[in-house]
Amino acid sequence: MKSIKRFSKVNLVVLALLLAGCKSNGKHNIETAITNIIKPNIIFLMTDDQRWDNMGCYGKLEFNTPNIDKLSAEGVTFDNAYYAVAICMPSRVTMLTGRFNSNHRVGFVAPDDYTLSQSDFENSYPAILKQAGYRTGFVGKVGFTVTEKATRPSTPKEHFYKQYLSNTFDYFAGSETYDYKGHVTWPESDVELQNIFKEGRENSGRTLRTGEAMLRFIETQPEDQPFCLSVSFYAVKHDKDRDVYMPHYEQFKDHEFEAPNNWVEGDNPDLPEVVKENARGVYLHRQRSSTPEMYQRLVSRFAAQGYSVDDQVGLLVDKLKEKGMLENTIIIYTSDNGRFQGSHGLFDKCLLYDESVKAPLIVYDGRMPESKRKRREKALVSSVDMASTIVSLAGLEPSNRMQGKDLTAVLNQTQDMEQWRDAVFMEDLFLVDMFKERYKENVDEINQNLINSNKSYRAHGVRTERWKYFVYYEHTPKIEELYDMVTDPSEQNNLATDPEHKQILKTLRTKTEDLYQKAIQNR
Repeated sequence: MKSIKRFSKVNLVVLALLLAGCKSNGKHNIETAITNIIKPNIIFLMTDDQRWDNMGCYGKLEFNTPNIDKLSAEGVTFDNAYYAVAICMPSRVTMLTGRFNSNHRVGFVAPDDYTLSQSDFENSYPAILKQAGYRTGFVGKVGFTVTEKATRPSTPKEHFYKQYLSNTFDYFAGSETYDYKGHVTWPESDVELQNIFKEGRENSGRTLRTGEAMLRFIETQPEDQPFCLSVSFYAVKHDKDRDVYMPHYEQFKDHEFEAPNNWVEGDNPDLPEVVKENARGVYLHRQRSSTPEMYQRLVSRFAAQGYSVDDQVGLLVDKLKEKGMLENTIIIYTSDNGRFQGSHGLFDKCLLYDESVKAPLIVYDGRMPESKRKRREKALVSSVDMASTIVSLAGLEPSNRMQGKDLTAVLNQTQDMEQWRDAVFMEDLFLVDMFKERYKENVDEINQNLINSNKSYRAHGVRTERWKYFVYYEHTPKIEELYDMVTDPSEQNNLATDPEHKQILKTLRTKTEDLYQKAIQNR
């Protein structure tokens, strides 16, 4: 039976009544009664730009992530999780609100370049749990801006964390991009929290500081209240010395990492022309990952940062055990988007190949029997599912604005998989030329000019169990890509012009349009 150490007095009274009613029905019903009364603690861990396969539990042991691997072995590891959008700001808002990018319209570039309104933020998973009595915390990179009303552009010159987030978060230690620039913490009375980010403190590394603030939240948690803690690591994005904890780099600096079979030295002639001529990932690949030497330097530094995050995951689990909380805590581990690292001759993210859009997703639920949680799960899931799932795990009703599916029945294996989705929707609304112009007043005109001159590579598409389809829908004529992910998981053979695949192409076109129309409903 689960520990009842952290019951409130009210819970104990209600539990006593329930136990009296189910005592004669045996141990199983007693445990069910306890589970229904205790609200679980929920910890949502998100890294920044961590490619799904850059960890041991997803097949790359050379990255050395023993604590994440153990969490995977003890939890449910999803092998078919995908981002609804694969770039940081809109991806974070999608997971927070449970809404597609085309619906919430929070992104880097016009016409979908709005801030998140306070009313929309109040329908996010932390706000819903806060309203239900949870203690809530946020640590790390925020990556988006909340304002009273949705405004443009989405990247204003200042942020308003205390003004618009303090009603939702009891505990906060965050900033826009770096924890040494514009960083805000509360409660101000927590001296130890303030000292973690004190100016002039010896640099211990951004990931270790994030971990210290995360553990401080656990240490200050009242015993009679459930909590929801969102931790958004700044790693593994950026790879300068100040971003990498150099003691952790020692184990990787001389290691030669195996390059994926779709890594391209130099330019990739097979990319669509509109991508080759306009996408940021092409020229960033030339600068950062287009030679073997560049690739090794880059990946070794990403690996070091992944190891630093892994170290914090281990410390977190140890702290939960020490406090007697682990059995009633759910830990979710994912990232905000992937990173090409030279695959397809690209460096960046956004584009709808798997290196960008496939997500790591691990869910550990300490309440769940080992027989249900020590497994891998093949269900198609999306990052848009995160908010409704977290709310449901807390025993609450998701907001009717949330568009994702609730994964709880998949997690506890009560879902009829014949009734589960057969495709996930993905989109990319980012254009680097629009990002450069984001502060200009005539951004809509600039956007239309880019489309008219055939420079837009915005895309959307679907992933099914077998197929990947996406279309550059603003290009004339439209450019389509179709891959058989069973025979061609590296997406090297585009079948969109193959007459033998005409019918599946037609089916997936229709599926994409149907899911897009659902995504933009009631926006």
